[in-house]
Amino acid sequence: MLTWLLVALTAAAAPAKSEVVDLPRPADGEYLGLYLNGKKIGYTFMKLGPVAGKPDQFETVNEFVMKAMVGNNKSERYLKDVRVYEAKPKGKLLSFFIEKKGDGGDETLEGTSTAQGLRMLRKRPNQPNEVKTLPAARETVEDADQYRLALKKGVKLVGDVIDAQDLEQYRLTTTPDGKPPADRTIGGVTVKVRKVVSIFDHEKVETNVYIDDKGRIAEMDFQGTMRATAEPPDVAKKIDVVEVFSHTRITLPNEPSPVAREIPGQLTLVATGVPEKFRRDTYRQKFKALDKDQVEITITALQPTKTDLVRPLTDPNGGTNLKSTLAVESAHPKIVELAKKVVGNEKNAYAAAKKVVAWVGQNMTKDYGSSSDRASDIVTSMKGDCTEHALLAVAMLRSLGIPARRVDGVVYLKNDDGVPALYWHEWVEAYVGEWTQLDPTFNQPVADATHFAVGEESNAEITPLIGSVHVVKVK
Repeated sequence: MLTWLLVALTAAAAPAKSEVVDLPRPADGEYLGLYLNGKKIGYTFMKLGPVAGKPDQFETVNEFVMKAMVGNNKSERYLKDVRVYEAKPKGKLLSFFIEKKGDGGDETLEGTSTAQGLRMLRKRPNQPNEVKTLPAARETVEDADQYRLALKKGVKLVGDVIDAQDLEQYRLTTTPDGKPPADRTIGGVTVKVRKVVSIFDHEKVETNVYIDDKGRIAEMDFQGTMRATAEPPDVAKKIDVVEVFSHTRITLPNEPSPVAREIPGQLTLVATGVPEKFRRDTYRQKFKALDKDQVEITITALQPTKTDLVRPLTDPNGGTNLKSTLAVESAHPKIVELAKKVVGNEKNAYAAAKKVVAWVGQNMTKDYGSSSDRASDIVTSMKGDCTEHALLAVAMLRSLGIPARRVDGVVYLKNDDGVPALYWHEWVEAYVGEWTQLDPTFNQPVADATHFAVGEESNAEITPLIGSVHVVKVK
């Protein structure tokens, strides 16, 4: 009787574990090869489970490796993301460790949950350490494995997750499709899987995740363009040599007319494979559906008309485009000092914006494959491709009180092989009394009409367009 009572009391006192802790999954982790339009560009490794020696904690380990050619340069990236949670139901995020190496810069980010929020320590080679306090994490242990938990519970799960790149918190939603297990052929092998659909609000890419009856991820489909496929470690680590620019470009049936490169200028494309959600009319772009799949896109480049406002300006979007972030470090002393030096006493917002864009275009070395993910690092290296040009320009503009953001899309170029094509590109949009687009890479105070914008701020929303958009006519 006494023994039974002691056992019962001990069980009652033990903290309950979240359902996510004991879900079936590979105990030693799992490898998936990463494919872009059928070519392997990297792999990822994922391992989830209780922390050794600490049954009241749960840990996730994610590693990402990418290798590709960018022009004539080799680009390699490594990311490791380790997170520790309380193992109890709704257990909070206790800490994270994020390590980055290679193209984009080396750094570690160490986060610890405190009463004041998340204390983040940032370490970079040959630079002083930085300490910041971030908002308290809303992320819980259930968000660590929404895929398998949604399948077990059979319901949609909604949570918040800290992005490993900018450390902002974004909504993560995972929904089981509700269908019984079905056959799916992966790597020549047919397996029975169930599917969940997951969307991370930062990337806005609908991801189909296929999981077998042992809790193993068999495949992840990022709307067709990108796939992650389960593979043995030795197979996953064998990566193709892919030249990204040529592999992802959109070839054109003919060259645009010279007027497309002029200001004012205009370009009209007839394309297939442009999803409805990307057909958003703006002051520069208009869409006209021609049939079920064909759409006519008219891009117009004009000088802004409201050019007499004095900086600093109020952001019409509530302040997001003036914010200093982990990447867009507009409050960093290096950025503030440089921006002031470049514009001098110029108070006119558009005139100052043109000075910034011209300075970046003239002073940065064009070096594809030499990337930096932080604006302050770009100031040190002063080299990079379009993403570095746009990131530095936006950081400088925000530091001057000019709302600005990065624009993702494609631009017309003719490469060494002479094929007319649209290549993936990034440029700048600034608010100077009205929104206007500028291109620091090509030193254009008005981005010409060969710039077709499809997304913002370097997120992955454009991924489904790679390989799916085809231009059938250029007017």
